[in-house]
Amino acid sequence: MATDYYAVLGVQRDASQDEIKKAFRRLARELHPDVNPDPKTQERFKEINTAYEVLSDPQKKQVYDLGGDPASGAGGGAGGFGAGFGNFSDIMDAFFGTASQRGPRSRTRRGQDAMIRLDIELDEAAFGTTKDIQVDTAVVCGTCSGEGAAPGTSAQTCDMCRGRGEVSQVTRSFLGQVMTSRPCPQCQGFGTVVPTPCPECAGDGRVRSRRSLTVKIPAGVDNGTRIQLAGEGEVGPGGGPAGDLYVEIHENPHPTFQRRGDDLHCTVTIPMTAASLGTKVPLETLDGMEEIDIRPGTQSGQSVPLHERGITHLRGGGRGQLIVHVEVTTPTKLEPEQEELLRRLAKLRGEERPTGTFQPGQQGLFSRLKDAFNGR
Repeated sequence: MATDYYAVLGVQRDASQDEIKKAFRRLARELHPDVNPDPKTQERFKEINTAYEVLSDPQKKQVYDLGGDPASGAGGGAGGFGAGFGNFSDIMDAFFGTASQRGPRSRTRRGQDAMIRLDIELDEAAFGTTKDIQVDTAVVCGTCSGEGAAPGTSAQTCDMCRGRGEVSQVTRSFLGQVMTSRPCPQCQGFGTVVPTPCPECAGDGRVRSRRSLTVKIPAGVDNGTRIQLAGEGEVGPGGGPAGDLYVEIHENPHPTFQRRGDDLHCTVTIPMTAASLGTKVPLETLDGMEEIDIRPGTQSGQSVPLHERGITHLRGGGRGQLIVHVEVTTPTKLEPEQEELLRRLAKLRGEERPTGTFQPGQQGLFSRLKDAFNGR
């Protein structure tokens, strides 16, 4: 086997379910990301979650003890019947629909993953930040510690299936007598019943609660980026391992800048006199106030790039650009003196009666394809 799940939890191979559960809870308290934020510790936390998920489920534990690894999804070839069947019972199930559980189901199961949306500003996406969030998820019931039974009581072995979690029935067919198994209707396949459920969680072993978490947002995130917080999702039934929490980033629109990838774009509007003579335009960037140098003769539609003033690259160093697009305006109404000055300027430049310069229009895609096929 690739992984010894018994060694991961630090228990013997003949350990009882109670010993396995106690070992998992002890390690979970020591290695939880809230207690040990070290990345290596988080990997170890995932390992004990996987080991407990396998060893706490009698069916998965049986496959694992036979040489398979249920956590890998391959089945390990237990029993030698190939990837589709774990043992002879699986083959009988496939042909006769017996649906045998091969032992009681575990009341302790892994919880579901959860996801929340987090709104951030453009500068927070550019440089990274830390956010405090409120999460409503299922947590371990504090009254019964995930057991599901009222304080002072415990689960009892089901008297209908005697703890097997399934009941068998012999029927006759053209093949002879066939034994079929079904989940026990009294204990729903768990092998135990809870005579007195916990009044706080109604026997589920978990309750909903609001928690506060601190999320580190890396520089360079964009709309739709998801940040995974291992073990911060829903606690499973019976106080089982928690799923993961995903924080989906939503970037609020900025009044000045538009983001395209890691580049920022904005437009500055200047009069034609400033475009002709050149000027400097103040602009509040993400890094503070800067002056944009508009060179003499700048045309409408031209742009001025500012390097390393955009968004930090999420993977790798450096930042994108801030690209300032220039829009030149022409006055629509002139005072007599202003009109006279412009006429004198036009006369000095020989532009009193400009003929203009015409160029062919841009061809569309289909026109260019047509010309290519016709050999033009």
